[in-house]
Amino acid sequence: MDSGVGKDSGDSDQGRLLSQLRIDPAERDGPADGGAPRARRVVLAVAVLLVFGLGLAAWLWQGRRLPVETATAVAAESSTGPGAILQASGYVTARREATVSAQITGTLQEVLIEEGEHVKAGQILARLDDSAYRAGVAQSRAQLAASAALEAQFTAQLGQARRDYQRDADLIDRNLVSRQALETAQTQVDTLASQLESQRRQTELARATLQGAQVQLDYCTVRAPFSGVIVAKAAQAGEIISPISAGGGFTRTGVGTIVDMDSLEIEVDVNEAYINRVAAGQPAQALLDAYPDWNIPAHVIAIIPTADRNKATVKVRVALDQKDPRILPDMGVRVSFLEQRTAGSPAPAPVSGVLVPSTAVVAAGAGSAVYVIDADRARAQPVTPGQVYGDLRAVTGIPAGTRVVRVPPEGIHDGVRVSVGETGKTP
Repeated sequence: MDSGVGKDSGDSDQGRLLSQLRIDPAERDGPADGGAPRARRVVLAVAVLLVFGLGLAAWLWQGRRLPVETATAVAAESSTGPGAILQASGYVTARREATVSAQITGTLQEVLIEEGEHVKAGQILARLDDSAYRAGVAQSRAQLAASAALEAQFTAQLGQARRDYQRDADLIDRNLVSRQALETAQTQVDTLASQLESQRRQTELARATLQGAQVQLDYCTVRAPFSGVIVAKAAQAGEIISPISAGGGFTRTGVGTIVDMDSLEIEVDVNEAYINRVAAGQPAQALLDAYPDWNIPAHVIAIIPTADRNKATVKVRVALDQKDPRILPDMGVRVSFLEQRTAGSPAPAPVSGVLVPSTAVVAAGAGSAVYVIDADRARAQPVTPGQVYGDLRAVTGIPAGTRVVRVPPEGIHDGVRVSVGETGKTP
């Protein structure tokens, strides 16, 4: 009895559970009036995804930085100098610079130079292993001595032959010797004379060979071609050196580089649109990037009569009127070409404001502006543009020392985050 009751109760419980899991066909298809709640859920999901996508896009945009290059605005008064009509940038170069090498291939035995050392013309810079060349000189000297001795022998024999011929010639009239003997004596004289002449040529050859061997021996000593300063040491003792590239990376082609500091000058590239403002002998003023407060007097040496079609510039050589140990090769420099004033001509108007690259000035509404660097953002700063100096332009509205975007890229705007790449020197 009891077991039957328990069985009926279990079956009813299982039935109730199954009925709860069963899906009503009407509910599966959706009630006629239940579409609105479902649509709201779909719209809500789409809105959440849209908000998430917009937030992600905003986060990515905020993290994006616009790459730019910058330049530093400099005071126009200190940069252009009085009466400057044009500016150009360039580098200090040396007219006399040489990488010194040996004229033969050999192993370096000594290297007697270090960077920064002053050397005189003819001073020994390095020595090569010369044992083989010394042996060659000794051999050539011995050959010369042997040739000279043989020449002396032929000279003595020729003298004796001439005396014999003379005696036979004196006796021929008295019929004491035959004419055949006289002719034989003459033949002996001629033969020895020819042999002596040939030996003299051999002696000259031996002497020239000795001179050649001595020259080869002298090539083992590397000397300074002119006075100057060693700026690079390219080889060490024990390395093989050759005047031509051979042996891959195991052969050096130079011992060191020497620069004549008295031959330093400046080479600048002037935009071909402004080359008519430059003339040979024109006064100028140089400003080194390393010493921005030091104005060096200079003058134009010459205008190189060729243009660079890729850069649309013409190279100009400028001489430094003041020599100083602080001026080093390959230093960056800016040259201000000064106006050649005649007696009674009015003084030029002073330049005001600061100088920035002409490419940094952009149109902003009805005026002009530059983008200044403020932490990691670029801010549009209104400026008043002034006179153009080559690739620079004078502007007012920002102080000296302000970092500006050299060439504002497409997409830049006020407040955009930027990534400063290679920072330019003074503009």
